[in-house]
Amino acid sequence: QVQLVESGGGLVQAGGSLRLSCAASGSIFNIDTMGWYRQAPGKQRELVAAITGIFNTNYADSVKGRFTISRDNAKKMVYLQMNNLKPEDTAIYYCRVDRYNVYYWGQGTQVTVSS
Repeated sequence: QVQLVESGGGLVQAGGSLRLSCAASGSIFNIDTMGWYRQAPGKQRELVAAITGIFNTNYADSVKGRFTISRDNAKKMVYLQMNNLKPEDTAIYYCRVDRYNVYYWGQGTQVTVSS
């Protein structure tokens, strides 16, 4: 019942910025945790950032101080502002909704950071 579509990925040089967007459709509630994950080739998918409730956020250590997650419940959108990008940030980025351990995933958007 929940569909997620990511956008905003692309190719950027190291030190640059991108803002990813995730558009949700279906039944989304403000109590749901929304987050961004990423997966690089040959690596496990990992948490990048998550947001729950009004403004309760968590970030991977590797992106703290560089990335910011936000949400607009009225628009059913979640965003990931990525600054000072590094080549190791290169991955497919996925949006996820977590509703008491029921997960909904988008299909991802590619972020490539060149050196």
